[in-house]
Parts: sequence; structure tokens; C-alpha cells
Amino acid sequence: MTRDSRNDGSVSTVGKVVFSQVLLAMLSVLVTLAVSSCDGRNTVAPPERDRLALGTWGGDNAGLIVTDSVAHLHIGCTFGDIEGRIALDASGAFTRDGTYQPRAYPIVSGPPVPARFTGRVQGRMLIVTVTVNDTVTNVIRTYGPAGLVFETEPRLGPCPICRVPIRP
Repeated sequence: MTRDSRNDGSVSTVGKVVFSQVLLAMLSVLVTLAVSSCDGRNTVAPPERDRLALGTWGGDNAGLIVTDSVAHLHIGCTFGDIEGRIALDASGAFTRDGTYQPRAYPIVSGPPVPARFTGRVQGRMLIVTVTVNDTVTNVIRTYGPAGLVFETEPRLGPCPICRVPIRP
């Protein structure tokens, strides 16, 4: 959280919003885990500990598909890509550069822009945030944090379901 400049120890509105977003993402993941563990699906951690596991990671209003060549992430009605496999450090964290399309729905508008993807895996849970350098509008935008669960279908509402991009 950020503290405001009044130096009275109070938390700024921005700090409260960011804290609330992280709390909601974690709650969403926990609820999804509770439901998925009750339906008989596999509840063990993904098989790889040093790389983000291949497959689908899903959550409320977010989804990630990881393949051998690309990771494709949707948060809300936006999406982005990270080329190659995603290595995890000893704590399960990663930071990778990629591209992001902040204007993706109902039609894609404008080029993909540079983005930094950060996340942390704990067991079957992934919390991911994307910081986008929107070179079209000259604004830095943040998407997430989004809570995702391994081997869970994304629930994206009105936006298209994740799909792995076709590479030429």
C-alpha cells in the first residue's frame, strides 16, 4: 500500500484500492480451489516447479493458456502474450516482458504494446499482474492482480475465451 503525503499514517485511496484488488484476487482463487477440490479434480500442485506449468489456468474474469512456445493471458477484455516458457525462481515468482492488447473488445484496435508480466505460483494458484506501457495513449496501465487456478477453465464474462495465438 502507499502512504499519502500528509504523513499522518493514513492509507491513501489508491493504496486501499490496490489492497482490495489483491484481496479479491486471493479470495477468488481460494473459492475456486475450494469448489474444484470438492468436485473430485486433481488438487495436487502442477508438475513443474521451475517453470510455469503447461495448460490452462483460469479464474474470474481472467485466463491463461501456457504452451511450449507462448503464454496467452486474458484479464477482462484485454489480452497479452509472453514468448517462450516462463521460468520460476525458488519462491515461484516470475517477471517477464511481452506484449499486450489493452483495446481488444469488441474489436481489436491499435497495435499490441510493451508489457511486463509479474506473478507468483503457490501450489495450483497463480496471482498475475501486467504493467502495460501504452505507447498509443502514453499512459502506464496496470491490469490485475488476477487470481488463477491450474487446470480450471477461465470465466471471462462477455469477452471471448482465451485461445492460443496462431504464429506465422
